[in-house]
This record gives sequence, structure tokens and C-alpha cells, in this order.
Amino acid sequence: MEKQKITVRNAIKAAAEEFYPRSYRCLLCGIEIFEGDFCADCFKRLRFNDGATCPVCGRKTSKNEICIECKADLPKYKKAVSALVYEDYSVLLLINFKRRAAYLCGWLAERMAQKLPLLPHADGIVFVPMTRRAEQKRGYNQAELLAQSLAELSGIPLLRGAVQKTEDTPMQKELSKAGREKNLLKCFKAEREAVKGKTLLLVDDIATTGATLNSLAECLKKSGAAEVYCITAASVPYSPPVGNN
Repeated sequence: MEKQKITVRNAIKAAAEEFYPRSYRCLLCGIEIFEGDFCADCFKRLRFNDGATCPVCGRKTSKNEICIECKADLPKYKKAVSALVYEDYSVLLLINFKRRAAYLCGWLAERMAQKLPLLPHADGIVFVPMTRRAEQKRGYNQAELLAQSLAELSGIPLLRGAVQKTEDTPMQKELSKAGREKNLLKCFKAEREAVKGKTLLLVDDIATTGATLNSLAECLKKSGAAEVYCITAASVPYSPPVGNN
């Protein structure tokens, strides 16, 4: 039985190595390379989230202090971190991952794993779910792939099925934060027995306004989770309101 277990990550890695040899092609532009994952030009345009960040939402800021949005309305999760800043070639990388390039999962998860020391130890990993219809249309849930890989890298159990999305929601990208939160109202459901009393690590690919993470964290805490921390592959940098320094 054990021999029959092939993880999603291993299957993706095998396919990637067959069709996109990592030792020969840049993961972004496809140019021939002889070591690493990216050519020099693409790598220097990736934006790593290693500078000043908000200690709550984890987005890039000009100073290491809590952002105005988190001051005004603290999220339901305790703290979030991200591996990349969602700008320049990091945007291209995440768009490719979401649309067709599932083989990017391993590299992204390894960068995310490097951020885990910034968070307390979690009892389990959960991820932002998709409805069955949406997942079948895309072919995979990118958040689930990241969560699976992160579980394998960290040894933290993956609580697959602990959260479900009960209905499809309209596209989020054109909505404000308030509009996104309203859009997500009541579309998530958590299994109380799976999350009760646990400190959870919530995984997604991109944090934009944080509405999805916030809504799901609220759902998890209402279902009995002790605390929720978040980790994403990338997050949109914080932009202070005009007139604020």
C-alpha cells in the first residue's frame, strides 16, 4: 500500500523533469541555463520579501512597523508572512503557477519554508480551498499544491479536507477589500473536529488585500481553532494612503 502512495508533489516533479528539465531551462523565460532555476536576468527581477514588513500582515512596508490598515482593523489571523513581493517578475511567476505551470510549486514552497522560523510551530496545515467545479476547471488548486509541499518540507501534518468552499464567488481582483470580504461571506466551512484547539498554518499563493485569509481565519477560529497564522508565496506591497508618511 505504501509503495502505491505517490504524492502530488512527486507526480508534478516527475512531469516537470520530463518536459521541463530544470538543469537546462530557466523556469520563467525558458532560456538555456546550466545551473540553478532561473537565468541571471530573470532572477534579479524577482522580488523577495526580505526587507521591512508589517509584523501583522507581512506585506512589504517602508519601515518595520505595523501598517495603518492593520492598526485600524486587526486581522482575524495572528500573523502572516510571504516569500515574495508581488511585483515585477514575481507577478509573472505567480501568474504562470496559477494558470498552467504547476511544476513551479516545489521552488515556491522551498522559499516559503524559509519563512517558517518567523512563525510559531503549527499543529497542522490548511489551505484556501476551491469548489470542486472551480478546481476541475483549472486542473488543480495551487494553494493545495503549496500546502502539500510545505507539509513535506516541514513535517507539519496537512489537514486535507478540514476546510471547504461551499460556493463559487465572483472574481475578486476588481473588488475593494470591503467588497472582497462581503464576496466571501459564508462561502467557507471548517470541520470543527479537525481544527478544534489547534494552532493552524493557513496557506495560499497570493495575499492582495488579505480578505480571503481574513475570512478563512475567522471561519477557522469560530470552528474552534486556537490560533491561525498565514503564509503565502507572495503578497502585494503595502501602499499607505495618500497624505500619510
